[in-house]
Amino acid sequence: MALAQTATAHLPLPKYHRVYLVLREQLADGRFAAGFPGELTLVRQFGVARVTIRHALAQLAAEGLIAREAGRGTRPVDANLKTTTSQRAHLTGLLENLVSMGLTTSVKVLEVRGISASESVASALQINPGDEVQKAVRVRSTKEGALSHITTYVPQILAQSFGRRELAKKPILVLLEESGVKVGRAHQTISARLADASVAEHLDVSVGTALLAVRRLIYNDADKPIQWLHGLYRPDRYEYQMELSRVGSIDAKVWVSKDLSARFS
Repeated sequence: MALAQTATAHLPLPKYHRVYLVLREQLADGRFAAGFPGELTLVRQFGVARVTIRHALAQLAAEGLIAREAGRGTRPVDANLKTTTSQRAHLTGLLENLVSMGLTTSVKVLEVRGISASESVASALQINPGDEVQKAVRVRSTKEGALSHITTYVPQILAQSFGRRELAKKPILVLLEESGVKVGRAHQTISARLADASVAEHLDVSVGTALLAVRRLIYNDADKPIQWLHGLYRPDRYEYQMELSRVGSIDAKVWVSKDLSARFS
């Protein structure tokens, strides 16, 4: 089963999905303000069958990005006229941001159990390999659908006061604070990863879709790691934004972060 899933994860994206991704990006860039190309034009542009184009257009229409009307063709939908709006949560305060997201999203808990820490988990949390940690896997969604697939590892000694029921209602950092833990700094890395079969199913994307991958190690006020988070986000519903300010002379060209925020829809 694991071998089959690994093999599936390396399958190429379906042709229609690749067309869909390109057209969605072009729509976001305002490329079709003067009019959306017809199906035959898109067939020639992408070198695919007409049924592939129609499948891609159907997905765009289902997401409200285009409108298709008999006899009138296809037109982009003005983002300003859409009834759904994007929310914005500032990450300048880590705990406050997660609370804000918790108020505007729902959570489905897929798994909560105690496991023996692997070498990588133990190294991140600065504990001994084999020590017990709580592993929790959750999918967070907005009204528009699945947003993120989150896996967290917390030393079991810190996670004794909460389980599946509590994790479905509150972010882990809130639960940790309620148990007396003082949350301090966090170190975060952002990269990309392709969705495997399991994650693709939960996030409602095709296998091989590029996802925003976040790894966040959170420390308490004594600079001891208390949580290691692996997050996979749909890039069409979540993005990081960072404002940079130049420091020093013009020759230095050093940029530092002034503010960090996340935008999700």
